[in-house]
Order: sequence, then C-alpha cells, then structure tokens
Amino acid sequence: MAPRKLAAGNWKMNGTLAALAEIDQLVAAHPSPACDVLICPPATLIHAMATRAAGSVLRVGGQDCHAKTSGAHTGDIAAVELKDVGASHVILGHSERRADHGETDAEVAAKALAAHEAGLVAVICVGETEAQRDAGQTLDVIATQLQGSVPAGATAANTVIAYEPVWAIGTGRTPTNDQIAEVHALMRDRLAARFADGAEISLLYGGSVKPSNAAEIFAIADVNGALVGGASLKASDFGAIISALGA
Repeated sequence: MAPRKLAAGNWKMNGTLAALAEIDQLVAAHPSPACDVLICPPATLIHAMATRAAGSVLRVGGQDCHAKTSGAHTGDIAAVELKDVGASHVILGHSERRADHGETDAEVAAKALAAHEAGLVAVICVGETEAQRDAGQTLDVIATQLQGSVPAGATAANTVIAYEPVWAIGTGRTPTNDQIAEVHALMRDRLAARFADGAEISLLYGGSVKPSNAAEIFAIADVNGALVGGASLKASDFGAIISALGA
C-alpha cells in the first residue's frame, strides 16, 4: 500500500478565534481533496477548530504534548487532553522545540509513545541545521534523529515523519530537489528496515513550502506531503498547496 498523502499546517503561535474564518473558507473550497488535510493550531484553538471542522475532511492536531498523562507539569498539555478536545494528531520534535526547549531525541520518543497510547498520530520532525548541512553531516544527523525519536511500535497508522531542514524554516530558502530526495530516500530505507510497514509511513517535507514551489516538491520521490508553516495560515495559500498535492 502506498503512503497516504497529507497536507499538514502548523500555525505555531499564531491565531485567535477570529482566524477560524479561514477554516470555513478552506473546508468550503476543498470538500473532498485527494489527500488528508490537517491543521495544528495553538492549543487554545483546538477545541473550537475541531468543533467547527466536524463532519468535514479537516483534521485538527496539537503542536506538542507531555510524555506523562497527568501531573504537576504547569503549562504542559498531555496527549490524552489533546485527544479529549478533538485532536487526532500532534506535532513532536519540531526544531523550534528542540532548540528553544532543549528537547532530546529520547524525550521526543517518549512523547510519541504517549501520543500513540492516547490514540493520536505522532508527526515526528527531524532536520539538520545549516552548520550541519555545510559540514556534510546531514544524513548522519537525520539517521540519528530517526533512530532516537521514533519509538518501537510506530506504524503507518500512528506515525508520520516530517523532514524540516532547520535552515529552510521560514527563511524562503529550500534545499535542492536532489537534496530533498536524498534525505527522503534515507528515511524511507531506515523506516522500511526497522518497521514492518515502514515503507508505508508518510514522509512530509517542510521548510518554506508555498503555492509556487509545492507541485515541484511533491513530484520528488518519497515526498508524500508537506508540513507547512506560514502558508497554512491563509485558506487561499494552503488550499493551493492541497490542490498541488492532490494533482
């Protein structure tokens, strides 16, 4: 079975209730897209967005979760709590979490396990910095992050991997097609070797994906979709990316 196509949007720390009008436009314009569609808004909007999207193709996710199900962890949110308010997915190990909060591969794996146990799909992010790319360390970095961040028990049903080169996120820069293909081929090989259905786990590319370059990126082997940042905030931009993925 071929990996499922997924257009995923990460709103990061952007959006208030007024922004949900974009969801109405997106759902109206794409009632039956040829790919799965996911938006991960700030935690404050998850319940409202999930309620608004009920009955549509749009799925809603969180941007992080704690490895514990409850406890004295002020400001954190548990996977079971995300599930309770309507989330189906959660982004884990994003480079901004790894950099700003010092998250390690082991911590990401623990969070992914908690997500799986709660019935959420874990969207696990990996990616190299510019210094690592320039030093020729990209493939080693990605292989190490994959091994350490993806827990045993990962399947095509409960896990998605997103490759986001840190130096391309929000900068307008993207790797060459050959560079993207090289990393995605490595990820596919490593996942297929480690998991029974690793060949079916969806692999997303993220990092300055926009309507103008989406179709070209989606034509690259082993790219099954995108994790989109800024371009997912507007229904028109994200809708164009959804259309490119389904073409």
